[in-house]
Formats: sequence, structure tokens, C-alpha cells
Amino acid sequence: MDGTREFQPAVVPGTRFDRAELNRILTVYGRMVAAGEWRDYALDFLDEVAVFSIYRHASEMPLFRVEKRPKLKAKQGQYAVIAAGGLVLKRGHDLAQVLRIFDRKLLKALGK
Repeated sequence: MDGTREFQPAVVPGTRFDRAELNRILTVYGRMVAAGEWRDYALDFLDEVAVFSIYRHASEMPLFRVEKRPKLKAKQGQYAVIAAGGLVLKRGHDLAQVLRIFDRKLLKALGK
């Protein structure tokens, strides 16, 4: 080589939440934060999955994960809510429907 370095662009992972999906997730997250149930979140964008992890405390394992796996779109549905132990609480094709699992938790947190 002649001593020059060839520029290689960073590889951008392929799976992401779009703006509408993030808006839906953050709306639920905001309600649960207001209820005092959740305190922190993290986003991970990998090649085959996008993950929104929900924490009660930042130093703990996530309470829940909202995952988007486009490869499952034609099968079980690309969205899933997964509990801390790995149990799939809800899976489906419609993110709003999958996120309704948290409506019961919100009502319980509010004492209704």
C-alpha cells in the first residue's frame, strides 16, 4: 500500500423503530413513568432486531423489552413484549395491539 488509508463507511444496523413506532412506545413509557413504575430505558439497534428495554432502575436488568423482528412479520408478527425472565407476554403484527399489555399494568399501578 502507499500509506493512505481507504475510507470505509460505518456499517449501520438494519433494524430500527420508525418515528411512529417510537412515538407509540414512548407514549406508553411516559404514562408509566408518570405513574412511578418505570425510570429508564435503552435502545439497541441490531441487524435482525430493534429493542426498547424498560428499566425500573438503570442498574438492573430490564423489566420488559419491546422488540421488532422484521423476519417474523409474515409469521407470528414482528412485534413482541418480553418480560425480564424471557417470557413472551404478547406478540403480534400491530404494535398498538401488542403494547396494550401495559394498559392493565398501568391501571394496576394507578390503583384502579
